[in-house]
Amino acid sequence: MASHLGLEKNISYWTIPAALFLALLPRVYSGLTGPGTKFFDPSNPRTFAARLDGAEIDKKLRLRLQRAEAVVANAFETLGLYAAAVTAGNAAGVQAGTMNTLSLGYLASRVLYTWVYIWGQESRKISPLRTVIWGVGMGFSMAMFIAASRL
Repeated sequence: MASHLGLEKNISYWTIPAALFLALLPRVYSGLTGPGTKFFDPSNPRTFAARLDGAEIDKKLRLRLQRAEAVVANAFETLGLYAAAVTAGNAAGVQAGTMNTLSLGYLASRVLYTWVYIWGQESRKISPLRTVIWGVGMGFSMAMFIAASRL
């Protein structure tokens, strides 16, 4: 199956810019093109979440927009570790299939984490998954470090 998808070649380095793109997507939704556009100040983007506190918008929407900003912050907090893990795994010569699986797993966990954080928090059944999914994503990064240390 890997040969059909072209995954016999190492694509893990390409997942770093993909992770950066995924980190920025919630900002596009919340402040750049989405419903929070009129509250977003591009000259001072860090005040966006606080500006939403005083905004006269639906509470449910306000909380979603604030959580989208939190997802952006979380993504950037994990991006450095992820990039270091990809670099360590490749520098140590971890097999391409392993690196591809772990790096694509990380990306998948970030997509799922983003959805659960922004929209899933409204359900008490789904909201606990946020921490589990975050842990799985970190597990993919740690697995790359472990694989690199075993060679």
